[in-house]
Amino acid sequence: MSLTYIFIGITIALSLYAWNNQTVLNKWIMHPYSVKEYKEYYRFLTSGFLHADYGHLFFNMLSLYFFGDIVEYYFSEIFGSDIGSLLYAALYLLGIIFANVPSYADHKNDRYYNALGASGGVSAVVFSAILFQPTAQIYVYFFPMPGFIYAILYSAYSYYMSKRNLDNIGHSAHLYGAAFGIAFTLLLKPSLFSHFISQILGWAL
Repeated sequence: MSLTYIFIGITIALSLYAWNNQTVLNKWIMHPYSVKEYKEYYRFLTSGFLHADYGHLFFNMLSLYFFGDIVEYYFSEIFGSDIGSLLYAALYLLGIIFANVPSYADHKNDRYYNALGASGGVSAVVFSAILFQPTAQIYVYFFPMPGFIYAILYSAYSYYMSKRNLDNIGHSAHLYGAAFGIAFTLLLKPSLFSHFISQILGWAL
């Protein structure tokens, strides 16, 4: 079975479970102060399986659904199915962890800061997929656009929302997850960079 579907199923189940159990939600959410004071390092990962509401959950899982299969396919083609699956899992899970590191650094002394969401892992997958298929058409609210344009808009929106800080959604995690996804994928397949540039230049011309 596709790892993408497994991640989606687990995330939906755990998000729904936490919505009905406030103790679990409080225990799993990314709370940098608790990580610092009580060494609760597991929060770097568990917060990636929680979401603020149905809209937040739907958007992240829909993005993972559309882009995850692309990355799984290419990783399996390049590295073989077993190694490819392991690398894909590492991309997603480490993306969640890595994207929480800046929040921890910035808010470890803030008792009241919380963040949650799979945004770091999803962004890592999305931007990895865009490296493979930068000009593939995707639809955002029924408007078609090439993947690299979506990446620009996605990053701009995430930066804007991270500065407003109006909710518990880790918007900055989008940016750091995206950076991790690009770095991780290029480390595995450096030739993708020239492929990415040539695809965009070809599209522009």
